[in-house]
Amino acid sequence: MTDLRLPGTRHVEHAVSAHPLLPWLSGAAAMAVSGNRRARRAALRGTVSLALASAAAAIAARSTSGRPTSQRHVVTALPCRHTAAAAAFVTAATLESPWLGAALAPLATVVTAARTGTRSPAAVLEGAVLGTGVAVATCRWWPLLMDQPADAARPNVPVPALPAGRGLIAVVNNGAGGDTPAEAELRTLLPQAEIRVCENGVDLHHVLRRAAKDVLARPDGALGVVGGDGTVNAAAILAAESGLPLAVFPGGTLNHFATDLGLPTLKSTAQAVESGCGGAVDLGRVTGDGPGMYFLNTFSIGVYPELVRAREARERRLGKWPALCVGLLRVLADGTPNEVTIDGRRRRLWLLFVGNSRYEPSGFAPSYRRSLDDGLLDLRIVDGRHPFARTRLVTAFLTGTLARSRVYQATTATRLRIDAVGQTGDYTRDGEVSPAADTLIIDKSPRALTVYVPAPG
Repeated sequence: MTDLRLPGTRHVEHAVSAHPLLPWLSGAAAMAVSGNRRARRAALRGTVSLALASAAAAIAARSTSGRPTSQRHVVTALPCRHTAAAAAFVTAATLESPWLGAALAPLATVVTAARTGTRSPAAVLEGAVLGTGVAVATCRWWPLLMDQPADAARPNVPVPALPAGRGLIAVVNNGAGGDTPAEAELRTLLPQAEIRVCENGVDLHHVLRRAAKDVLARPDGALGVVGGDGTVNAAAILAAESGLPLAVFPGGTLNHFATDLGLPTLKSTAQAVESGCGGAVDLGRVTGDGPGMYFLNTFSIGVYPELVRAREARERRLGKWPALCVGLLRVLADGTPNEVTIDGRRRRLWLLFVGNSRYEPSGFAPSYRRSLDDGLLDLRIVDGRHPFARTRLVTAFLTGTLARSRVYQATTATRLRIDAVGQTGDYTRDGEVSPAADTLIIDKSPRALTVYVPAPG
């Protein structure tokens, strides 16, 4: 066979042949720790697409392994596994982040060129088509996430405009788990703001309470918080109780609330603070034996609290994201359904997810909200009564038929009563695990929190 490889690609072919998935897995690891949310999503979708495409090509190759030697030449016409993997990863990354896709495209081109010497052009082309198709198909059961959903919090509440941050007291939680130092950037964006850093080991609630008290002593001011969803939850409760506007600066590992507000970066929040654009959002509320507890994003019982504990037990050794993956595998293998009563009906559940306002998409991967003041609770329930519930759930999820699955239910409500929760042990509120009372009431506090939001247009 004539060697059709481009000059300089033979060493690439050797490396890729020895470790066909290594370049892409290495790239995924780098993207996952980059601190960029789009890059993280691209890494995750790319890894899943890579695994699926590689497996599909490998299965096709094995189906010919038992044929007589005279017939095995057909293998050269089967989809090329290397090309399928490259196309799947790059396409998946492009779907999440076009600029990352453009950066990865040259490597995919080199890998494809390196394979032309050992595989027919048709096999290389079929591999590329297979990989691209698999990556695109993931969007059926795993929709792309919008970074700035429309009108999540409408600018309809007056808040003070604070040029250069004058009048703002912002608390930076250094223990929030973010990947980039936020303090220095915030001082540059808002040089007249008062920045208070809460170091590891310091009581965050005490720092926030003191900051809120000092803001109240000013004629025009606002409370700011830099951290992830758990940190923002603590600040939001104080702001709502004190009647203060809250500036939410994303600075943690998970920043779902800030993203749904349309504030994916520190700069976007700083611009909202200077322009004086405000909106009102709902707070979810959990009431048990004591005073009500609030949540900005989600409440859940079932396997999710176990997943949080499993992640925390491993994240110091593995890092948060690898620990999350390992924890998920263990929880799915060892978990058991919970027996609870919901609004008087006895249920056996793997998971009850309650969102503060309606989440999209409607399947098993709720990701973002278009409105944060709709007065609704978004309910997602995984029913454990049916035989092989986990298997049926995963199958429906992968095939895009979740809406018709008997083990999954999605609906909305304004109030929910859950009895016998204490038997499950815990519940999770905005990612924080708390002990559960025997009876919990889940409802809403409509438009209870005033926040800075992006200016329209």
